[in-house]
Amino acid sequence: MNIWQRSYTRKSSDEYGRGEIIRFFAGLSLLFLLSLVLAVLFGSTSTGIREALTEGKGSAAYRIFLYVRLPRAFAAVLAGSALAVSGAIIQAVLNNAMAAPNIIGVNSGAGLAVTLLVAVNPAAVSYLPYAAFFGALAACLCIYAIAARTGASRMTITLVGITISSILTAGINTVKTVFPDSLYNSNAFLVGGISGVSMARLSPACWLIGLGLVCAWLVAKDTDVLNLGEETAGSLGMNVKATRFLLLLLASVLAGSAVSFAGLLGFVGLLAPHICRRFVGGTHRRLIPACALGGATLVLLCDLAARLLFAPYELPVGIILSLVGGPFFLMLILVQRKSRLYD
Repeated sequence: MNIWQRSYTRKSSDEYGRGEIIRFFAGLSLLFLLSLVLAVLFGSTSTGIREALTEGKGSAAYRIFLYVRLPRAFAAVLAGSALAVSGAIIQAVLNNAMAAPNIIGVNSGAGLAVTLLVAVNPAAVSYLPYAAFFGALAACLCIYAIAARTGASRMTITLVGITISSILTAGINTVKTVFPDSLYNSNAFLVGGISGVSMARLSPACWLIGLGLVCAWLVAKDTDVLNLGEETAGSLGMNVKATRFLLLLLASVLAGSAVSFAGLLGFVGLLAPHICRRFVGGTHRRLIPACALGGATLVLLCDLAARLLFAPYELPVGIILSLVGGPFFLMLILVQRKSRLYD
């Protein structure tokens, strides 16, 4: 087990009992279902389930539930699970506790592609998930190509990713300045928000995220082997560079699909894996489904808070996530410093 994993687990992965893991998954599943129900029942307006049922299908209350709250809750589940699993994969591949899709540039690549597409053709909403995927993939390839020329070590990829992320974010701001009307509700997109999302917009991303989550679970054993270290993985017959690239590609699919409808949400891929790792250990066959549930629950609760804190006004969910994730990130840096990881 890696040093950063030991800092964030209460015990080694071998000491996690089946009963403890089952209780954690049961509790997390109940919290997820409760969060989902609350996300559907409550919003910035006082419309309740009773009005929707009594007034019928043609009522405003029924339309709010069907066309506003249900798609928004579904979007929170998709975005949270995709970004959390993407973060878990990136952290394992790079062996870096501070790695996440928004930190190493994957989110920014997807965001720039979405921004350019909307600026060129505002009507091409159905192609946003594909543009986000190719943008995230392009960012991933660029990061890996630059790192490979200098030796594709984990730390090199991380540093290159942070640099590329800054450049791509500048590109997003440039497009926004040159084409000020290119993004509807652009501030919510740049901060991260899921208000106004529709089922039609979620449909393409849903398939990509579903396929990505299944693939992430299927390659969990390879992720565990790679996480043992390059020399150990190589001695076991693994092509380290190819496996690392394929896992980064999978993380790009998940993060890019989420960015296509949720904007540049941050900290989900950092928070959820660390919280779940404390309860299920570092074995990815357990960690991947735990992150999917944990990330979905986190975004559901933060989005609910964004709707209710200043009702009838709403905040983008990305603001709440930043308020929660920022202090956690600072704590992570301090703990890593204390553990003398980079000395």
